[in-house]
Amino acid sequence: VQLQASGGGLVQEGDSLTLSCTLSGGTLSSYAAGWFRQAPGKEREFVAATIWSGVRKYYADSVKGRFAISRDNGKNTHHLQMTSLKPEDTAVYYCATTSHPYGLGPQDYNSWGQGTQVTVSS
Repeated sequence: VQLQASGGGLVQEGDSLTLSCTLSGGTLSSYAAGWFRQAPGKEREFVAATIWSGVRKYYADSVKGRFAISRDNGKNTHHLQMTSLKPEDTAVYYCATTSHPYGLGPQDYNSWGQGTQVTVSS
């Protein structure tokens, strides 16, 4: 399984941005999917996750109400829609998949995308 993340960029505070992650070499419906982020000097942290069907979703408290995770199993793609972006959202964002029912920690995931930079200016 390989994951390719895209959609990062430089935006202003309050803007919106959508990240996408495309899976190849497998079928997304076989996996739970998530997003993590890592700011300079900090550990990689959980952002959002969804189970294989997309019915159940999980979010970090810091992004609840602003970010939304979604998936299109037919296109082997999952997304992270980010709104009301803040400077503290600046980080490299990673998509990931896991064969577990779901995962809230990096250790739960076994496939990772390469990361896409999101920078929010104030």
